[in-house]
Amino acid sequence: MRNRLLLTVIALTFFGLAAVQAQTATKIAYADVDYILSQMPEAKQVEAELKAHNTQLQNQLQAKYQEYQQKLQSYQQGAATMVDAIRQEKETELAQLEQRIQKFQQDAQNSMQKKSTDLMQPLYTKVGDNIEIVAKENGYAYVLNGQIGGIDVVLYADEKYDISDLVLKKMGVTPSEN
Repeated sequence: MRNRLLLTVIALTFFGLAAVQAQTATKIAYADVDYILSQMPEAKQVEAELKAHNTQLQNQLQAKYQEYQQKLQSYQQGAATMVDAIRQEKETELAQLEQRIQKFQQDAQNSMQKKSTDLMQPLYTKVGDNIEIVAKENGYAYVLNGQIGGIDVVLYADEKYDISDLVLKKMGVTPSEN
């Protein structure tokens, strides 16, 4: 009976130490990728390129819309005196212009998404690689993102486990004071 009690105490102690060891061996940190990106000079350059591309597309769209407005106004002014065949031709032309404008809007949106993806992918890769380096250097088993698309992924985290500034320093970026 006494041996069995001693074995039970030893087993519980062993399992308790193993559980404590397992808890202390797994280090978890988090990083705010959006914050890291906002501090990177390259991200500001990407933002400027995207803004310029968007402005170019908006100008093209505006030109197409102005052409449509001019033709619509011309049609409306002369519709009452037009021969049926010419009126139908003008209506068909206006409908085609509308379709081209809608197609251009869709193409412009796709172009912006592709340009954004193409420009941001190297930044995401750089951030991901540096998060991995910092995690390995500091012995973290897991690094979580604090937010994804404005939605909290980590509901609570002690700021001492935020490695965002370490990642920025690893990339040679001095974090700004917030």
